[in-house]
Amino acid sequence: MRIELVKRPQQSALYSALSPFFALALTLIAGAIMFSLLGKNPLDALYYYFIDPLREMWSLHELAVKAAPLILIAVGLSVCFLSNNWNIGAEGQFIIGAMAGSILPVMYPDFQSWIVLPLMLIMGMVGGAAYAAIPALLKTRFNTNEILTSLMLVYVAQLFLDWMVRGPWRNPAGMNFPETRNFHEYAILPEIWPDSGRAHWGFVFALVAALLVWFMLSKTLRGFEVKVLGQSPRAGRFAGFSASKMVFFAFIVSGALAGLAGISEVSGAIGQLRPTISPGYGFAAIIVAFLGRLNPLGIVAAGLVLALSYLGGEAAQISIGVSDKVVRAFQGMLLFFVLGCDTLIHYRIRIVRSALNKAEVSHGNA
Repeated sequence: MRIELVKRPQQSALYSALSPFFALALTLIAGAIMFSLLGKNPLDALYYYFIDPLREMWSLHELAVKAAPLILIAVGLSVCFLSNNWNIGAEGQFIIGAMAGSILPVMYPDFQSWIVLPLMLIMGMVGGAAYAAIPALLKTRFNTNEILTSLMLVYVAQLFLDWMVRGPWRNPAGMNFPETRNFHEYAILPEIWPDSGRAHWGFVFALVAALLVWFMLSKTLRGFEVKVLGQSPRAGRFAGFSASKMVFFAFIVSGALAGLAGISEVSGAIGQLRPTISPGYGFAAIIVAFLGRLNPLGIVAAGLVLALSYLGGEAAQISIGVSDKVVRAFQGMLLFFVLGCDTLIHYRIRIVRSALNKAEVSHGNA
């Protein structure tokens, strides 16, 4: 007996709707098994993961802080993925956007004005977009694989940030710690409700970006072009759409939103540059993009779910003593089951019995 995947004539609407719920349920089951094997009470672990972070107002603010970069990056990635361009380097674009936006408060700390923050946000978007344009250029000019080039640029960005904060941008009054000077008050992204928590306007940016990209994808000719070239490049060429221009458009939009996420994180949640400014938002956003069905509005919900897993992971580490590796494994399970369940949208499972195989073989020999 063997199991085969048979391609459906058209994708299943039922599995399209139910797949995220199947994936979440399977993740909970697998997570409970994993915690049991580690000697932890699975009910306690899942409680700290998904319930405890929602009990206090301050933790809801933390949820918004975690979700903001995930949503911003994932919304940009949805444009890339829908157009069949595989940008895996959003983490690097996030870092470069944060660095580009930090030029003013780090190199010109005496320039203090209300215009500093808007300039920082613009520079962050430009920095992220310019960095994302590199794999787009390499793909269109030299036919390179954008997965490899964008991924390798992540490590370049991480090492560049590390060198800058330990060298030219190190805080002269920072007791030799590898970090830049603290941003002044004009370079800090304001909090939304300061009296109840530290959620900043980066979360508002994420919601606005999701709405704008959803409108672009569903209501404009550019959005139609993105989908046509993504699903059928040949049909797109017959329609007169340029595949090369779409590569640049998708990468630049994605990089700009990743850069905005980077500078929002640095100026809102951290307040300075450090050797590590991201726990892997650029990679986790890939999970968010697919969990949200590459739909910007679905990505908002998916970003909140994954942010909850981040907060829950921290709570589980403190409360039941699991390691961060276990937390990452749990998040990896979510992506694994999302991709696995999505397979059923395009394929159905067929079980082929051995007797049937023998009959097929005999029939073939005859």
